[in-house]
Amino acid sequence: MPEIVVDTAPSPSNLTPPPVKERYQLPQTSESTTAERIDRTVNIVDTEDAVKYLPSLLLRKRNYGDNQPVLASRIWGINSSARTLVYADDILLSALFGNNNSNATPRWGMVAPEEIQRIDFLYGPYSAMYPGNSMGGVLQITTRMPTKAEATIKQSEAFQTFDFYNTKNTYRTDQTSATLGNRWNDLSVFVSANYQNSYSQPLAWVTTGGTPAGTTGTIPQLNRAFATANVLGAGGLLHTEAANVKAKAALDINSWLTATYTLGFWQNDQKSTVETYLKDGTGNPTFGGNVGAVSGAGFASNYYNLLQQNVANALSLKTDTRGNFDWDIAISRYDYIKDIQRNPFTVAATGANFIDTGRVTRLDGTNWTTLDAKGIWRPASLRGTHEVSFGAHGDLYRLNNPVYQTPNWYSGPDSTSALYSRGDGKTQTVALWMQDAWRMTENYKLTLGGRWESWRAFDGYNLVGATATNSTTGAITSTTSTNQPTLSAERFSPKVSLSWEPNKNWQVTGSFGIAHRFPTVNELYQAATVGTNLVNPNPNLTPEMAISEEIAIERKFADGKIRLSLFQENTRDMLISQQSFSSTTNTTTTFIQNVNHVRNRGAEFAWQKDNVLIDRLEAFGSVTYVDSVILSDPNFVGTNGSIAEGKRVPLVPMWRTTLGGTYRPNDAWAFTLAGRYQSKIYTTLDNIDANPNVYQAFDSFFVADARVQYKVSERGTINFGIDNINNAKYHLFHPFPQRTFVLQGKITL
Repeated sequence: MPEIVVDTAPSPSNLTPPPVKERYQLPQTSESTTAERIDRTVNIVDTEDAVKYLPSLLLRKRNYGDNQPVLASRIWGINSSARTLVYADDILLSALFGNNNSNATPRWGMVAPEEIQRIDFLYGPYSAMYPGNSMGGVLQITTRMPTKAEATIKQSEAFQTFDFYNTKNTYRTDQTSATLGNRWNDLSVFVSANYQNSYSQPLAWVTTGGTPAGTTGTIPQLNRAFATANVLGAGGLLHTEAANVKAKAALDINSWLTATYTLGFWQNDQKSTVETYLKDGTGNPTFGGNVGAVSGAGFASNYYNLLQQNVANALSLKTDTRGNFDWDIAISRYDYIKDIQRNPFTVAATGANFIDTGRVTRLDGTNWTTLDAKGIWRPASLRGTHEVSFGAHGDLYRLNNPVYQTPNWYSGPDSTSALYSRGDGKTQTVALWMQDAWRMTENYKLTLGGRWESWRAFDGYNLVGATATNSTTGAITSTTSTNQPTLSAERFSPKVSLSWEPNKNWQVTGSFGIAHRFPTVNELYQAATVGTNLVNPNPNLTPEMAISEEIAIERKFADGKIRLSLFQENTRDMLISQQSFSSTTNTTTTFIQNVNHVRNRGAEFAWQKDNVLIDRLEAFGSVTYVDSVILSDPNFVGTNGSIAEGKRVPLVPMWRTTLGGTYRPNDAWAFTLAGRYQSKIYTTLDNIDANPNVYQAFDSFFVADARVQYKVSERGTINFGIDNINNAKYHLFHPFPQRTFVLQGKITL
């Protein structure tokens, strides 16, 4: 849902600051949305819901309260959390210690929906201000500050009706949000709080290659690669209690300098249960002694408790003189205070019980720190011709990931607990950048930039413990430890963009950029075992290099715009996660490798226009086509000698489409109807995973959503919506939500 932003006046802290794109003359194509439009058109329960209809984006969100929602861009898929950056004001929410769709997804929970002021998405790595992790784009969430005393309270209720295999239920979510703020002369303070109690549909199916002896109830099924994966039951039935509290204070030190401090706390308390379809000979529920399972989808691995507590701090100083020189400095720190997952090692030999021995997986102690200093120089002698921006960046990421054996999976570990595995390490990056936005003539603007980065990975350590095959005790038979070598690399990334504006309504922009993404500490060093899924690190990975081009043609209207973008990106040494299954040990191994050369090219057509055909009817949407191909990967040999060359890049769809409209007959009512479509995607390099609508498949889907907003008064609003009206049943690895009803009420005091 794009929105045209025109900003020419100073913005003290009590007003919405200009988008980063405008302040720093960034050349990227961008799309935006505001809090008002989000509230009018989106059934927003979690913060990440706000991006649902932005062109070419896909949010892989499995359920309300999901702690693993990842953002996919037009050419990078839902396993690419480190290829798209997410910021909230000066806090980096992207967890760049990893690149996956599990524990390294953005920390969306640090932002409450009610504090969003606007969202901007910048496409591609065409600005020197951002690192190579911007190859997919940059999402900027701007939170609001009060201009006077204010308070809001909002209640959301959601009900999902779900029916798949033998699981049929209605899953409820309750959420309460509140904000409080005021401004006293030069000081403004804003506090937000959010609490959610949610229940999810199954996120996994428990599968096996056979039928447990002496049981009934097994559902014959094939997996995504057409191998036997019979369904024994449902797993990942989550009960989640999530809360966040956020405080933000801004002080106008003088007329041109503002200091802002942000403190945020997020807690996620989650319990995952299972449902067995199996019965023993007397008709009682049983797990059938399901020791192992295809792809790690066992009862034990889906039965766990998870407690996460995160704290974020950020301090920034920012000037707004609009004179010859402006600058800002920001430092942020994000800490995993607690991150503890507990699950039993396996099921008991008989019945529907688990053994006491268990695994405890910890990430507490994991953290990252970022520091950015940026300046804008507008030479007085060339005022209105050149605007030079420049800066320095530093970051440090630390991974702390032990997995313990404990005699009681619901307690411990203590000093006597042995280690199943441990993956520790650090990465550090230092960067300098500069770019010049040169208005050559009234109609032409040339932006030249470059970014130099020095990267280092160090203190890498891995320990892997071996357990007896199909062990029912979880006994550790041996351990292997390795101190990993220090790695380092330096890269330079040039950028260039030329914009032609024949008149105020048209703009044509050609952009070129090189981006380097360095391996994350998780890709290098994380070793973990979840159920029968073994995650192996690779300390010998090399940085990715992406060469990106885009031509964007944009037509602006007084009440909207349309845009056509043609793009191409060639990526060398792409880092990708793959899986292999051993029928001998009944285990799945996840490993990361470099793929020599992939290419993504395509077209994106996006539009947003108010007063279409009739007054107060807004149309919005986008259509994106991507020709994605693996050009070279000589080291890959798949099942039965299959190859990767010529196949589609994993997790990149050929088509992604959004089409929607909002009708506002008057200021009180707004009616929105929107549809989203994505074509089939593959996860394997040889594209053999073609069986649809089974566990771990990535299906094509079309879902339709509706929302009705009624403003009772200036202080009260009621919203009713339905997501997935057509009740589409599909998998994106996990079973995804079916028809969901959302009711919300908000009062402003």
